[in-house]
Amino acid sequence: MDLSDWLRVFDARDWPPEPEPVLLTALLLVAGALAGEFIARMTRLPRVVGYTGAGFVAAGVGIGFAVPLAGTSRLIVDVALALMLFDIGSRVRLRWLRFNPPLLWTSLAEAIVGGVAVFFVLEWLGIEPRVAAACAVLSMPASAAVAGRVAHELGAEGQVTDRMILLTALNTLYAVLAMTLLRGWLESERAVDLVATAAAFGYSFVGSLLLSAVLALLVAAAARKLDLRNESSVLLVLGLVVLAISTARLLGLSTLLVPLLAGLVLRNSTQRPWVWPRHFGTAGGVLVLMLFVIVGASWSPQLLAAGGVAALAMVLVRGLAKGSIVLLFASWAGISSRQGLALAVTLTPLSATALVMLSELHAAVPHVGMVAAPIMLSAVAVLELIGPIAVQAALSLADERTLGVASRKPEVR
Repeated sequence: MDLSDWLRVFDARDWPPEPEPVLLTALLLVAGALAGEFIARMTRLPRVVGYTGAGFVAAGVGIGFAVPLAGTSRLIVDVALALMLFDIGSRVRLRWLRFNPPLLWTSLAEAIVGGVAVFFVLEWLGIEPRVAAACAVLSMPASAAVAGRVAHELGAEGQVTDRMILLTALNTLYAVLAMTLLRGWLESERAVDLVATAAAFGYSFVGSLLLSAVLALLVAAAARKLDLRNESSVLLVLGLVVLAISTARLLGLSTLLVPLLAGLVLRNSTQRPWVWPRHFGTAGGVLVLMLFVIVGASWSPQLLAAGGVAALAMVLVRGLAKGSIVLLFASWAGISSRQGLALAVTLTPLSATALVMLSELHAAVPHVGMVAAPIMLSAVAVLELIGPIAVQAALSLADERTLGVASRKPEVR
């Protein structure tokens, strides 16, 4: 091969070469891990901030993830979010609601009032009512993934932490069910078909509940025979969760409801407390890291320009509405005003749950999802960075932190 042959290899027309998806994934994984450790050691903020920051920078230089999520990115988000929702569900004691009914009313009121407030402010800004309704439902769930991850990293324990886990789990449940009803309405080009909408709602909820019960039974059976702290046993649980959400996608059920309900069924069908290894082992840790990197990278400057003003208004109104309800109900629900303020702040994050719901809305009703995307992705981009810091500050205010962020072992070992 002479010099001209070598030069042809670097033909300017073929440069730079199209990067392989595996290469991009590996680069983002390394960048996320390094950013997380740097943030934790240098600023004592949660590692989640570093993961999201790495994704944010990646999107800024043009290697972000398009919404609706598809392919590898959607698979990673589905599996990682399923693990975290399963973990959170398995820590929620529903009997608590029976002994403290104001907690249930708090969860219902903050979810509904927050959604209604978002709807009216977006409509006031001139957003089409159908899009405003979609954004209202998408903004309803505070991120259980962010709240749970930060609490775990800080070793937080106490009334505010337990209530935060409960409220984020419940408003995720409300939001998924509300989105099922909303999609049924949006997909109808004529008058609302109440029978078809009710049937779709029933199929989604009952089907998800049945599949989640099967998953809970299989995990409970494994726990009776195996030590779930063992790495091989953890991989078995991971495999069961992946199998369940794959089945959910095949049957058209919610990949958010199934793991969350499975955790709830598992926790509330026995007195046994379920404690899982951190992130379900190293494989789960990698998935969780990539989850936050992908969510952080799901924006673009063009989307921020298109939806930034509406997103900012939505974020402010959502925070005020949710926070006001939690503060108003704090004394009735048995906590102090200081704890109520801390709990209100923990409901700030908006993250992967909204992103998955937006992807599903976009697939079902493209014309609505396309208009809602700039608003929701701008809001997620802001709250994905601010949310973990807000949760950390709130748990510090409630005096429920037991560990320093930088003292924890690295996420990926």
